[in-house]
Amino acid sequence: MTAHIPYGAYWSTPFARWQGALAHLPSVELAAHVAGQRLSEESRKSIDFGVLGLTVPQKHSFYGLPWLTGMIGLERVAGPTISQACATSARCLLVASQEIASGLASCALVVACDRTSNGPHLYYPDPGGPGGTGQCENWVLDNFQCDPLGSHSMLATAEKIASRYGISTEDQHQVTLLRQEQYRQALANDSAFCKTFMPLPFEVPDRRRRKTVARLEQDEGVHDSSGEELARLKPVAPGGTVTFAGQTHPADGNAGMLVCSAEKARELARQPDISVQLMGFGQARAELAHMPLAPIEAAQRALASVDRQLSQMSAVKSHNPFAVNDIVFARETGIDLGSMNNYGCSLVYGHPQGPTGLRAVIELIEELVLRGGGWGLFHGCSAGDSAMAVVLKVDQATG
Repeated sequence: MTAHIPYGAYWSTPFARWQGALAHLPSVELAAHVAGQRLSEESRKSIDFGVLGLTVPQKHSFYGLPWLTGMIGLERVAGPTISQACATSARCLLVASQEIASGLASCALVVACDRTSNGPHLYYPDPGGPGGTGQCENWVLDNFQCDPLGSHSMLATAEKIASRYGISTEDQHQVTLLRQEQYRQALANDSAFCKTFMPLPFEVPDRRRRKTVARLEQDEGVHDSSGEELARLKPVAPGGTVTFAGQTHPADGNAGMLVCSAEKARELARQPDISVQLMGFGQARAELAHMPLAPIEAAQRALASVDRQLSQMSAVKSHNPFAVNDIVFARETGIDLGSMNNYGCSLVYGHPQGPTGLRAVIELIEELVLRGGGWGLFHGCSAGDSAMAVVLKVDQATG
């Protein structure tokens, strides 16, 4: 792999809770607005390929990446639109890396965005239905509730794994409290960690992006819980173990990043002495209704692709829609639960689907920079009992 990320050439909006501050903004239009503010003039001149990650369709999203780049002012930049549920960001990074490695491009813009709020209500014509009546679905809510292969919800996959591994509600709540504590590290010193990649306060524009209608000081919808508060929660499913505190919440937001050749990355980096390289990827699929297990194999495959062990990773981040995910990953791999997800994770700040993984990768880079460099792993599950993982390396010149 020969793809690099220019240090600092990435960003994320705060993630906003379901029906919150970003609910009125179509995600592709907001993503173009934010990217237009974050891209330097030098970067704009360098971009010759683009990838858009999107999992919730919206008006005009048929036009995908060319629509996004056109709104940014990159009218000659083309590329695909990727949708792989919660693995969308990892797939976008792989597609961009392959384009760079093949020599077909030297600087790719990767943008992932979603608005789970106000998702579309779709009608599918069915002339053979009773009276010619078609079928319909709420794109977001109905797909949370039903995997068409097994007619089970995503929550059911977490409960299946909790039962199989003997994971209690109390076990999950301990992870939730730990993850909330880790997220508070990102908010220390006036959100110093977040401000390395997030424009704060974030000015929320109106629908026409002409004036500011709200300001987000940090992620919206984050809970700061106590053990006593969590102990009073009941499982969502009767007879189950997963409470609302043991799972993430739907959110809105976007993130972006440049993926370049080594030479171009040095030109565009905020600090040229810091090298960030995408090293390897992995994909896996678990058996039906066992979604939280898939990241284990995906991570193993990504590590094997670069001949590395999990113990050689200086930092690890996960997309953890359920606390169960992190618990079973730790039990199967031996990693310390407290060593994963420093500075935050989707369990705490929410899950806009497409951009969730990209934000986690950005946080992984910044954590490795604080550590003086090293190897890092991101992994996360996805709908359909699948998962993807990314391995990257950060080097810092000394002297």
